[in-house]
Amino acid sequence: MKKSITIIITFLFFTFSFAQNKFGNPEVDPVQIQKTYTDWSAYQSKKIMLSRDFVSLDSNSKEISKESFLDQLANGNYIPIQLKSDDAVYYYKLFKIQPKSDTSIKATINQIGFDALKNYKMEGSAFPSFSFKDLNGNLVTNESMKGKIIVIKCWYIHCTPCIREFPQVNKLTEEYKDRQDILFISLAEDSPEQLKAFLARKPLAYSVIPNMKEYMNEALQLNSFPTHFILNKEGMIAKVLPNFESLEVALEKESKL
Repeated sequence: MKKSITIIITFLFFTFSFAQNKFGNPEVDPVQIQKTYTDWSAYQSKKIMLSRDFVSLDSNSKEISKESFLDQLANGNYIPIQLKSDDAVYYYKLFKIQPKSDTSIKATINQIGFDALKNYKMEGSAFPSFSFKDLNGNLVTNESMKGKIIVIKCWYIHCTPCIREFPQVNKLTEEYKDRQDILFISLAEDSPEQLKAFLARKPLAYSVIPNMKEYMNEALQLNSFPTHFILNKEGMIAKVLPNFESLEVALEKESKL
């Protein structure tokens, strides 16, 4: 009898260990990374990209849907940690937030998770119809964009993160300048006069459409800036992205389809 119990315990221990390790070990200590908000924030911004394609694991190393993973981040007490992997696949796993962790960590993760879940749910839907003129008087419509990959940057003049990434997005347009099937446009809240004065000092290589505050608030329901959209050649939303780093990764993938 004792031998049988020992075998069962050994089997359960092996099974649990396998479940914990078959996807790889955490690349950082999930407890130590929560010691300070600064440490966690530096790791989060550098290593966790919730807009990318990844294998989602719950706290028990069980594979779950990306939507469920993001929902738990938005509404739970978890932090996402990347697991070590020898292949090209990304594995993100949920770990419990420690009771003594800085409360700002939970609050920030919940907000990041909420935004990521909202963006993810928009993927695969049609981009809201529009017909607007850019600062040069060119008409931009859904129909005129059909058959092309469209990169859309949503921003406004007083958004510091929006302006900070100008050099990077300008470089991105240069990298794809020979791709006639990729267009870069931007939706800005500000008036034509404000934009022309501002862009004379800080150029943006995208086509700029002014007075888009109402459209972005109501049609797109945006609550954070910058927000980037990638539309596929059928006019459907392929990706909704929070920053240049995620945009660069997603556009590289979309451009190869």
